[in-house]
Amino acid sequence: MTSIRQVQITFDCASPTRVAHFWCEVLGYVVPQPPKGFASWDDYALSLPPEKRDAGFACQDPTGVGPRMYFQRVPEAKVVKNRVHLCVRVGTGLAGDERLAALEAECARLLPLGAKRVRLLLADEENESCLVMQDIEGNEFCLD
Repeated sequence: MTSIRQVQITFDCASPTRVAHFWCEVLGYVVPQPPKGFASWDDYALSLPPEKRDAGFACQDPTGVGPRMYFQRVPEAKVVKNRVHLCVRVGTGLAGDERLAALEAECARLLPLGAKRVRLLLADEENESCLVMQDIEGNEFCLD
């Protein structure tokens, strides 16, 4: 049996480059080097026909540990809640007020980047608190 060692997370979106840069800021990810023969991604984009520009863009964990993220342009807008979402683990190991403070601090950092706060889910008997957010195109994610 083959063992899978890597996974890529793919987002459908309207503006791949813009969304990729948002997630670079959120996660501390980086944009990979442009294709061989191009000094920048802008140079590469200019080599493409207009309809192919900003059709896809990626970002990656600079340590190589986290999954690569790929953003692909699709014609339709987001209509309903995501079936899968990312949880950005900013409160791991924290509980109560300390966890809430960590979630709120990260929320405050992301709002100027274009993220939107949706709702705070307070701790119950089974789960710790988390903060539901949306990225710049309305995709839900959690600060967890």
